[in-house]
Amino acid sequence: TLRKPISQSSMADWASKNLNMHTQGIFRRRISISNMLSWNGGSIKKPMLITSNRTIKKEACEMFKLVQSYMGDRQTRMDRNHVALVTVTMCWSMQGLRDELYIQLIRQTTDNMCYRSLAWGWELMAISLAFFSPSPKFQSYLEGYIYRHLDSDEKIAQHIKELVDLKNKKITKSRKKRKQNTDDEGLPISTYAKYCYRKLHKVAVTGGKKGLRKPTVEEIMHARNAILTPSLFGSSLEEIMLRQQDMYPGNKLPWVQTQLSQQVLALGGEQTEGIFRIPGDIDEVNALKLQVDQWRIPKSLSDPNIPASLLKLWYRELEEPVIPQQFYKECISNYENPDAAVAVVQLLPELNRLVLCYLIHFLQIFAQPLNVGRTKMDVNNLAMVMAPNCLRCQSDDPRIIFENTRKEMSFLRMLIVHLDTSFIKGLV
Repeated sequence: TLRKPISQSSMADWASKNLNMHTQGIFRRRISISNMLSWNGGSIKKPMLITSNRTIKKEACEMFKLVQSYMGDRQTRMDRNHVALVTVTMCWSMQGLRDELYIQLIRQTTDNMCYRSLAWGWELMAISLAFFSPSPKFQSYLEGYIYRHLDSDEKIAQHIKELVDLKNKKITKSRKKRKQNTDDEGLPISTYAKYCYRKLHKVAVTGGKKGLRKPTVEEIMHARNAILTPSLFGSSLEEIMLRQQDMYPGNKLPWVQTQLSQQVLALGGEQTEGIFRIPGDIDEVNALKLQVDQWRIPKSLSDPNIPASLLKLWYRELEEPVIPQQFYKECISNYENPDAAVAVVQLLPELNRLVLCYLIHFLQIFAQPLNVGRTKMDVNNLAMVMAPNCLRCQSDDPRIIFENTRKEMSFLRMLIVHLDTSFIKGLV
């Protein structure tokens, strides 16, 4: 979990200890921290952050050019999708470049006089957060920077105007000027900041994109679109239902939940040994996730472990778990009492109750003795793999987490065995 955003003074202190201070001029004078962290139209000759890795030193300077190209501050023959793909792939493949990218984006979105460039810098930050998190060491600094921009649109517009006025006083009319643009082009910066803030919290826990397959242009475009159109993964149940209102107005349950569940059964998941325990190929799961986020289920699926893994991911990534946090203590207090466990379900908000009952009904199919003989996944195993996706322990104490894990499993087992879910049949 992330701590509260660090203060401005703490951020300045962090910068003074970690920035790789640059020099300029024939006397090699050190550039101040404020200039190090202000928009730069030229190139850099060494990384922004201190490092002893020679490869990182070289790649960081090339990456700065890519950042400038994406933001429209440097000419390039590549389209912006391809620039983003190259940038993200560099950092996804080389962990040491990730903090460097985020500090470069912080620099290029500070004291930037072109609103379009500024917005594209924030857009690249949002895209990057879909693939990888900053290091724990840099996390609080990045969070503090994003936090300061959550409600800053008026200040940004005023600041750009002041910078432009100051620049115009310093240069003559005959000199070529960088195009100034203070008009609102595209989204307000606060929209990007709010998205990045939520995304940072999630990626800090999930760790970003997994698997061996490198990022694709489709994933880049999907990450950009998610800024305005929230993904079906990582959103709240309410947001998901709101999104599907136009396409499936009569549905009482999330389309993604019912479709993936039906796919698992359609592919013979209830007859597949180790279902829900054996993960599907991560790259195929990622590919299916992209399709599902576009409201499509491909007909080429053959392995039930793929939709089963994605279904678990959907439950796990919900903004708030299926069983909301305020009911957590009641759940682990009644992990041995069937009547009390069932009573907790009746207290849940209606949408959460329906989603949970659909899941339990789904698991009850797998818990039937005939299916257990094939899957080797009895009610205890099902509860063990699914409990972490429904309940979230908020403690940081390993002993409490360990103890509660057992109680969470037992609570879910009680529901699989004792909860009457007959009413859910045929519900979509």
